[in-house]
Amino acid sequence: MKKLFSILLLMIGIISLTACSNSRDAGKTTKAASETMVPTLFFHGYGSSTHAENQMAESAVRANASKTIIKAMVDPQGQVTLIGTIPESEKNPIVEVGFENNRDPDYHQDGKWAKQVIVKLRDVYHIKKFNVVAHSMGNMAVMFYMLNNYQNKNLPKLQKQVNIAGNFNGILEDHDVYDRIGLSHDGRPLKLDPSYRMMLPMRKTDAYKNVEVLNIYGDKLNGSHSDGDVSNSSSRSLKYLIGKQAKSYQEKKIVGPQAQHSKLHNNKQVYKIFINSCFS
Repeated sequence: MKKLFSILLLMIGIISLTACSNSRDAGKTTKAASETMVPTLFFHGYGSSTHAENQMAESAVRANASKTIIKAMVDPQGQVTLIGTIPESEKNPIVEVGFENNRDPDYHQDGKWAKQVIVKLRDVYHIKKFNVVAHSMGNMAVMFYMLNNYQNKNLPKLQKQVNIAGNFNGILEDHDVYDRIGLSHDGRPLKLDPSYRMMLPMRKTDAYKNVEVLNIYGDKLNGSHSDGDVSNSSSRSLKYLIGKQAKSYQEKKIVGPQAQHSKLHNNKQVYKIFINSCFS
């Protein structure tokens, strides 16, 4: 009986050691996956939703740039619900971000919601880096997130930022016709929107020193120098804020009827450009 009891104890010990070893190995695998996983977050525009992001996201999957799409839904209190799961083997997942309150013009608040999504992904998937693709007002959520959090060393680091139809210095209805194409020789707007003034401190920071920035804007070629909602000067005013400090800064102009503001995120030319930028 004593001999049998000793054998049982030995077997239990071996099983315990094996379990601990497997647990440590699993932990290493998860950590390794998190260090190489770089999600690309999509941010929609004013009054929009993740539905507007679907075609862009699916275009990346069709191009074999990504295999996984999940959603991150944010309620007005900043609570984030992740819909879907990212496999450990996925290196370039896409996260479609949806703000339940999609008509909040308070960009500081939008930036806070963006932060909550990034914190959620950090806590669940232990990411250390991320990319963003933003359309219209979604660009402002990203900019104000960076404005208020770029010094926070506990947050994952932004690597690549693709701006589409950015309303950095307001929208057309905020300006009269004489202001639509107003940029000085150094790129500073001749007339500053209040939100743009809030972002001016970005010029004196190194927030974007490690970020590759691609700024895509549309011109309908109808004489308005705009995409119909946002002037080209408003979109291009981003360069004055971060162009010199960014790791790289490029602008791409899309022209013609498909360059209209709400069509840009469903434009095949835009698909190709952003996929090459984010997933290369």
